[in-house]
Amino acid sequence: MSLDGKVILVTGAAQGIGRGIALRLARDGASIALVDVKADKLGAVQQEIEALGRNVTTFAADVSRRDDVYAAVEHADRQLGGFDVMINNAGIAQVNPIADVLPPEVDRIFKINIEGVLWGIQAAAAKFKARGQKGKIINASSIAGHDGFAMLGVYSATKFAVRALTQAAAREYASAGITVNAYCPGIVGTDMWVEIDERFAALTGAKKGETYKKYVEGIALGRAQTPEDVAALVAFLSSDDADYITGQAILTDGGMVYR
Repeated sequence: MSLDGKVILVTGAAQGIGRGIALRLARDGASIALVDVKADKLGAVQQEIEALGRNVTTFAADVSRRDDVYAAVEHADRQLGGFDVMINNAGIAQVNPIADVLPPEVDRIFKINIEGVLWGIQAAAAKFKARGQKGKIINASSIAGHDGFAMLGVYSATKFAVRALTQAAAREYASAGITVNAYCPGIVGTDMWVEIDERFAALTGAKKGETYKKYVEGIALGRAQTPEDVAALVAFLSSDDADYITGQAILTDGGMVYR
């Protein structure tokens, strides 16, 4: 599967799933714009991509800020000479019983997980139209965007919202040749799941590692997911092979949630 000649922007690219996606897309031939609020971590991923012989640029941005996202897209176009695919990967988790969630927590996760995707859709679609070309927008949802999970109620709500935005945008932009899809990972062995496990331990009294182990034991394929597993789906959705797919939120979870 070749992505030669494509310019792809990945938000949340400094670590975890975002880093895995960026590296896979670069290996498949794409030029990559790395975007993250953690600017100090982008350099290491940039060096990994440069070692693959691919063009790469970095841009520090907070996806909850609309102007930042538009500026990141403009930077990618200007520095890499085009713009073909937007990966709205950046997001955060939140573990809390619904009864205990407070307004500042809701505001923060909604701004990053929902508004960040919305601004990414807007900015990418505007750029595709300005360039007079088709394009692809790919958003990060989750298994929690298909099933609401206890203690992850607000997080689940944000990922359901990403599915809704994906479907609506797919309908709105289809006539412009823009496809919009989402990927829905399960239990990925990244720093985010370390934080989720620690929070469950603090709230439930479970030992550290027990919650993660319990969820992994529920995976039909018998192992935790890797960023590379997620990246394989994103690479396909970024390719010409996915030109006739739009409005879908595809589960990539090893067999946990079935739709």
